Amino acid sequence: MSGPLLEVRELCVEFPTRHGPLRALDGVSFDIAAGEILGVVGESGAGKSLTGAAIIGLLEPPGRLCGGQILFEGARIDDLPREAMRRLRGRRIGAIFQDPLTALDPLHTVGRQLVETLRTHLPLNAGQARERAIELLRQTGLPAPETRLAQYPHELSGGMRQRVVIALALAGEPRLIIADEPTTALDVAVQAQIIRLLRGVTQTHGASVMLITHDMGVIAETCDRVAVMYAGRVVEIGPVAEVIRRPAHPYTAGLMASVPSLSDAGGRLAQIQGALPRLDEIPSGCAFHPRCPKASPRCGDERPELALVQRTRAACWWPIVESPAP
Repeated sequence: MSGPLLEVRELCVEFPTRHGPLRALDGVSFDIAAGEILGVVGESGAGKSLTGAAIIGLLEPPGRLCGGQILFEGARIDDLPREAMRRLRGRRIGAIFQDPLTALDPLHTVGRQLVETLRTHLPLNAGQARERAIELLRQTGLPAPETRLAQYPHELSGGMRQRVVIALALAGEPRLIIADEPTTALDVAVQAQIIRLLRGVTQTHGASVMLITHDMGVIAETCDRVAVMYAGRVVEIGPVAEVIRRPAHPYTAGLMASVPSLSDAGGRLAQIQGALPRLDEIPSGCAFHPRCPKASPRCGDERPELALVQRTRAACWWPIVESPAP
């Protein structure tokens, strides 16, 4: 395949209300290459998880796609019939959900869930599926995988459950994995193990990963590129090192400034004034302009599109431009 593995083009999602539709995603565009990990970061409510749900066809009603296209391996998938999307999901696109306890069926053992998933997507008999399930759990670093097959989700710790969810996501040998906050509520040691595991997935299985998170540390450790979202739009996208060290969009710069630094111990953390707007109160022009220290009248009148700014692309009329070295 010559093009990107995943192409998202001008994706729009809306929620109908009595007072008219509310636009939750408004023209979201990005690509993910084969074997790449793309991080998607932003405040809660920015549209990160909604973007992932739209890609795998799991929008919660009454949410609906109202524009744009999603192409996977060069073929459009946003208009697939329900059954065709169900076959694609799990087999070619895997998902790691935010809460592993709710992502697993509490009434069935880990083994039954893994074996059923494997036999749904791969031509395996019961014995082969069981051996493959043990191997998947072993790959995720779960101790005593043979024993875990007979256990129920509530008998496992949070880190163990997350490993089972990752094993389920890998069961169909997908080309793309949507990982929605996979390290949330896990301790630092387990987070590091999950990060290494996701990186290993791209190297061992050749899969691509869309990593949705609010943790810039996880982004820095794991991703190749990062897309920063605000109010349902991508405001900056580029190589992770460039976006973190030399952000072009004022919102990205605010996010970076709010991350604690070991070199500035004891100092006050910077903060972005104001709050993310509600869907029915998104301002005209650049949605960030009421909170932006660089805002001008143009920012409230005209909405900027993503454009190249040095090494990244940013949607800003007054991007932060690094001064050339003397």
